Amino acid sequence: MTQSPLRIGIIGAGGIGNVHMDIFKQIPEVKIEAVTDAFLPLAEKRAEEHGIPTVHGNPQELLENPALDAVVICVPNQFHASLAIEALKQGKHVLLEKPMAISLEDARAILDAKHTSGKVLMVAHQMRFGGLSRAIKGYIDEGRLGRVYNAKTGWWRKKGIPGWGSWFTRKDMAGGGPLIDIGVHMLDLSLYLMGNPRPVSVYGTTYAEFGPRREGIGNWGTPNWDGYYDVEDLVTAMIKMDNGATLTLEVSWAAHSAGLGEDPFIHLMGTEGGAYYAGSSGLYVTHSEEGVVQEEIVPLSGDDDRILLSRHFLDCIRTGREPISSAMTGYTNNRILDAIYESSRTGNEVKLTWN
Repeated sequence: MTQSPLRIGIIGAGGIGNVHMDIFKQIPEVKIEAVTDAFLPLAEKRAEEHGIPTVHGNPQELLENPALDAVVICVPNQFHASLAIEALKQGKHVLLEKPMAISLEDARAILDAKHTSGKVLMVAHQMRFGGLSRAIKGYIDEGRLGRVYNAKTGWWRKKGIPGWGSWFTRKDMAGGGPLIDIGVHMLDLSLYLMGNPRPVSVYGTTYAEFGPRREGIGNWGTPNWDGYYDVEDLVTAMIKMDNGATLTLEVSWAAHSAGLGEDPFIHLMGTEGGAYYAGSSGLYVTHSEEGVVQEEIVPLSGDDDRILLSRHFLDCIRTGREPISSAMTGYTNNRILDAIYESSRTGNEVKLTWN
């Protein structure tokens, strides 16, 4: 029997909200039923562009719409927790843009609300679904890396501070700078490829050398020169896992990083082989009696990452499966982010315990 389409609402009609609208329009099993935005004319514009029948005046009105099965939350970071929790209370499944929350306290509250509701909550980490990520995961599942005991990841932007003075560069609204913006992507993907070990100790340092001087400005976002900048623009950290593995993370919005590319990267080092991820290029390395053996890792073909992410979300709703980027993985990411900021503030290693 043919199932009726799942009905979703979109909260936030800006850049990333528009991306989700474009993607979900391509999937027959879902119907975008409603949209809202703090700037109502933008929501009305998107509704006309995408053929969305209902524009709600505010998020609460949308969340109380009984016709909706699920919502996609695409708003500034500071509103993630309150909207996700209310959506779960209203019986809606939730696809939540990254980061899960701006603080560990908020992430814990979302996790608790998800458990109480019994609904699906998925964090929108599309990089897990990229062709190269899936190819490397295949190598790992086949045992070609053995036990991954060390990894190095990062994303160096040389001149890419987004929306100076806007919510992007305000700690109260964003929660942080490049660490919580693009660093969380690399942290999430690395932990996933490492087998989701639990972090037990974190040491990190943050720097703000460009943003406070209004330098290093990129092209993303709209600057607000009446605003301010109180977040970092570079982070370096080491995370130790409960299985003994280590992960180093380095990320920047602005840096004089001579000789370093600007593609996101991961080096995975295992007992039987290693894998390298950089943008769309992948490499596998192992040893033989003749020496070092290298081969290209070819990205898997098929639908793009966001189509696969969206289909996975819908499949989890239909089947009750736990998403691969679950509320628990989002909470783990937030524990590490929080610990890096705390370590930088105190100058000390931060120990993490798990009950």
